[in-house]
Amino acid sequence: MAILIGCVGQKGGIGKSSCSRLIAREYAQAGWTVKIADLDTAQGSSVDWKKRRDQNGIQPEVAVESFRTVGQALKVAPSYDLMIFDTPPHSSTGTKEIARAADLVILPTGLSLDDLRPSVLLAHELKDAGIPVDRLVFVLWRVGDRENEINEARQYIGQAGYLVLPGSIPERTAYRRASDEGRALSEVRHQSLRLRSEEVAQGVIDRLTEHSRKIHAS
Repeated sequence: MAILIGCVGQKGGIGKSSCSRLIAREYAQAGWTVKIADLDTAQGSSVDWKKRRDQNGIQPEVAVESFRTVGQALKVAPSYDLMIFDTPPHSSTGTKEIARAADLVILPTGLSLDDLRPSVLLAHELKDAGIPVDRLVFVLWRVGDRENEINEARQYIGQAGYLVLPGSIPERTAYRRASDEGRALSEVRHQSLRLRSEEVAQGVIDRLTEHSRKIHAS
């Protein structure tokens, strides 16, 4: 049975696609069969990223496919060890459908209130729809270099009742160039940036492992 992860958000450009690719690559590198379900049919950015990855012969293999509906993606999910839903911006019925099916729902967010507030409101909306809070996690994406600002964002999310995973992804040209080549953030050439990406990915892996233990213990 496939593990399901949803990367969701109210806004575009907050890191859903790059987060999906990072997680997919790390699991694929560990030998898992992985598929990214690109549900943003208007943009198809993960599908385009996959084409660039193939053109540059980058391994490991990460399957990406465009789906118009969550239901279509769920039908093929059992063929993989892991499926990651790369969602379009804005909350929708599809967002709730993904959240209900997913083992983990990731909400990438920046540090400004323009990013934080809608992200927390979406988390509240999902919680009110019956999604367990322990399946909702935030990751800090496209942050600056000021630790106090990062800590303030963590406090804001924590006070709202949600977990923020360790680490953060800074806004860097090297990450954009890696993506342009079809690489995930953990495949960036700069070691310090690669380590920061791996820390965030490890936080997701640890959370999923903890979730799996709870299921088997119950």
